[in-house]
Amino acid sequence: MTRLAGIMFSIISTTLMGVGIIIALVSGNDTLNPIVIAAAIGFVAAIPVTWIVTKKIVDVM
Repeated sequence: MTRLAGIMFSIISTTLMGVGIIIALVSGNDTLNPIVIAAAIGFVAAIPVTWIVTKKIVDVM
C-alpha cells in the first residue's frame, strides 16, 4: 500500500497544487506569496486525499 500511496501522492499533489495556483491567478493574486501559499495548501491537502483514494483502491482489489 505504501508504494501505491507514493505514486498516487505524486499525481494528486501536483494536481491539487496546480488547481490552487490557477485559483490564485484567476482571483487576481499574481505575486509570489499567494502562489506559493496556494501550492503549499494543495500539497498539504493532498495527504488525506491520497490516503482516502489509496484505501479505496486497495479495498476494491
